[in-house]
Amino acid sequence: MKFSEILSQFGNAVTVHSLSVNPDHNPEITGVAALDEATSGTLSYIEGSKFASFVGKTNASALILPQDEKLQMQAQERGIVWIATPDPRLLFAKAIALFYQPYRPKPEIHPTAVIDSTAKIGSNVYIGPHVVIQPGVEIGDGVIIHPNVVIYPDAKIGDRTTLHANCTIHERTRIGVDCVIHSGAVIGAEGFGFVPTRTGWFKMEQSGFTILEDNVEVGSNSAIDRPSVGETRIGRSTVIDNLVQIGHGCQIGFGCAIAGQAAMAGGAKLGNRVILAGQVGISNQVKMGDGAIASAKAGIHSDVAPGEVVSGMPAIPHKLYLKVCAISNRLPEMYESLKQLQRQLGQK
Repeated sequence: MKFSEILSQFGNAVTVHSLSVNPDHNPEITGVAALDEATSGTLSYIEGSKFASFVGKTNASALILPQDEKLQMQAQERGIVWIATPDPRLLFAKAIALFYQPYRPKPEIHPTAVIDSTAKIGSNVYIGPHVVIQPGVEIGDGVIIHPNVVIYPDAKIGDRTTLHANCTIHERTRIGVDCVIHSGAVIGAEGFGFVPTRTGWFKMEQSGFTILEDNVEVGSNSAIDRPSVGETRIGRSTVIDNLVQIGHGCQIGFGCAIAGQAAMAGGAKLGNRVILAGQVGISNQVKMGDGAIASAKAGIHSDVAPGEVVSGMPAIPHKLYLKVCAISNRLPEMYESLKQLQRQLGQK
C-alpha cells in the first residue's frame, strides 16, 4: 500500500504530511511496527518530544508525528515521510487496522453445537464446535460464538457481539451490541452472597440481572457477578482487562477502563470515564466520581470525588501520596537523627 493510499484512509485526521513537500516521495508501506523494531517499508509513530531521539535511529519508512515542527524537520532531514496529527497513538491504532483484521469465521452452526429448540438465533451467526445454548436464549444478528462457549437459560446476546472460546454466560445476563467477551470470562455468575448464622452461612440466592451495555469489552478470566436483587451494570464503551473481579450489584459508568487484577466489592459504583490501574481494590458501596483515577494497587475504602487521582493503601490524594513516599524514603536517616538528638539530651 502506497503512503498516499494510507493518507486517503485517514481523511481529516491528517493535518500535514511530507507529500505536500515532496510529492515524488511516496514509499510502499507493507506494515506497521514499534519504533525500535521498524524496518524499511513499515509505518511507526511518536507520541511526543520525549521520544525525539528515536527519529534519528528508527528504520521506519514513514512516521506518525505530533504537531511538533522540530520532530517534523528531523524526519524530513532523514528522508522519512510523515503524518502530523493531534493524537498520533489514535492514528497509529487506525493504521494497524489497515494491515490486520482479527479472525472472523464465516456464518455457520457447527454440527456438534447443542442448541435448545426454544433458543432464538439471528441471521449470519457463527456457532462453533461444542457450544451449548440453553432454553430461552436470544442471539442477535452477526454474533460470533467460538468453541466451548456455554450460554445459560434466558440470556440475551446483542448483534455483532463476539464470545471467545470457553467463556460462560450465565442466566439473567443481557449483553449489548458490538461487545467482546474474551476466553475464560464468566458473566453473570452468582454473586458472593451469604448471611451469617449461628450454624454457618446461609446462601442468599442471586436473582438479579447482569447487564453489559453496547461496546463493552471484557478480558480473559474476568468475572462479573449478578446480584441477589436488582442489577450489576457495565456502562457502554467500558473496557475491562484480564483477571478482573466485578462484584454483585456494582454499577460502572460510560467509558471506564479497568486494568488487570483490579477488584470491586459488591455495590461499588464508578462514574463515567473512571480509570482503575492494576490491582486496585474497591470496598463495598464505595463511589468514585466521573473522571476519577486510582493508581496501581490503590486500596479505596471511602468515596473519591470526581476528577480526583488517588494512590496508596488506604488511598489518599496522589500528590499527598508522593510526599509521603518521599518522607518514607528518608525514615532511616530521620530515625538516626532522632537517636542522636536523644543522646544529646541525655535520653535513652
